[in-house]
Formats: sequence, structure tokens, C-alpha cells
Amino acid sequence: MEAKRLIARLDVKGNRLIKGIHLEGWRFLGDPNEFCLKYYQDGIDEIIYVDAVASLYGRDSIKDIIRKTTENVFVPITVGGGIRTLGDATEILRCGADKVAVNSAAVLRPELISEIANRFGKQCMVVSIQAKRKGDTWIVAYDSAREYTEMEVAEWACKAVELGAGEILLTSVDQEGTQKGYDNALIQAVAGIVNVPVIACGGFGQISHFTEAIEAGADAIAIAHALHYQKISVADIKQEAIHKEIPVRPL
Repeated sequence: MEAKRLIARLDVKGNRLIKGIHLEGWRFLGDPNEFCLKYYQDGIDEIIYVDAVASLYGRDSIKDIIRKTTENVFVPITVGGGIRTLGDATEILRCGADKVAVNSAAVLRPELISEIANRFGKQCMVVSIQAKRKGDTWIVAYDSAREYTEMEVAEWACKAVELGAGEILLTSVDQEGTQKGYDNALIQAVAGIVNVPVIACGGFGQISHFTEAIEAGADAIAIAHALHYQKISVADIKQEAIHKEIPVRPL
């Protein structure tokens, strides 16, 4: 079994780290580079930056954040938010990112997935899916869950992989920011039908949530609130994983 990854997710607005609940109600927390460096020193496996507003001003800021991060943080970095074209993806990768995550633009123009994957390789193309529960299934949301489609998440995940997605960043809108645990049924529904890694996002609040998400089929988990507010450390999670005989990368 491949090592399961711990990923720090940092949502940014301009040059500041923010955190909300259900992808709204943002609070400003500080300098994202300082948080990122701490997580790297603590043994985090990867970093995900998400430009929450994706304005022109924010896009310039995220480039500066990426450049500064890569000066002293040496783990894979994924960047999402506002990537609408192949040119946008090219600029972000040139700034030092290893992968790009695309959500809204992929929903509105799915061929963008293939364009990026064909140019840079599938390993650079992450499709970010915001999932909202609707009855017995989940529908695809976009634009920070301000817009909804009628497309089922599992259907969209399969199509995204066919088009060239090398990884799925799967965020539960219902669980995001609640610290009540991941939507494990959602993870299972997607991980069970795609042949690429699935990153579980939205809901981490205690160590058991890591184990539950991995058992549901996640290849990696993304954490924001619990790390930002120093409720749980990377070492705590990895030690518990080792205790549960779940392979993780060493600190």
C-alpha cells in the first residue's frame, strides 16, 4: 500500500490566510507563508493553496505567495482558484507550483482539463470537485459553492479522469469547516469508481477522522482548521496512523 498523504490546505484572499465554514464567512488568520513554513517544518507531505476570490489582485498575490513559499518549503505545492485557461495554469506552474487545481473553469469548459494534462502531464492536473449532498447523492457545485449544477459528483469525477485529471480534490460543502469529520460515504462513492488518487477535504476535527477517511478510500486528506488553530499536529496524526498500521511518510 502506498503511503497516505497529509496535506495542509491554505485558502488565501489577497496576501492573507483565511478560513470559513461551508466555504463562506471568512476570517483572516495571518501570513500564509508563515503558516506554510511551520507545516513544512512539522512534516506535512504537501501544500494546497486556494485563491478564494481569484480576482486580478488576488491572482498577483498568489503568485508572490508561491514564489516566497518555494524559497524554503520543499514539498509538492498545488494551487487552485481562478485558473481559467492553459495560460493561467502555465503562469502558476512557472511560479513554482507543482500542480494546478481547477474547479469552476473545468465545470464550464471540461476540455480545459485535457489541455492542461496534454501540455504538462496528468500528474499536474488536479480537478477540484465541490460536492453538495442532495437526497441520496451529491451534486457538483462551483464558484465556492455559490453555483450548483444538476450533475452528479460521481459522474463528473469519472468524466474528469477520462479527460486527463491525475487526481481528484474532493470537498464536501456540507462538512467543510464543521470539524465533524469527512463525508465518508462521498469519499467511498468517488474513490470506488476512479483510478486516480482522491484527496478528502472538508470536516477534519480529530485524529479518528483521518483513519475513517482512509478506510473509505481516500489516498490523502487535506486539513485546514485543525492545523491553523493548532488543535492537532502533523506528528499526532502520523503517529496514530502508524499505530493503526496505515503507511505514511516519515516525519
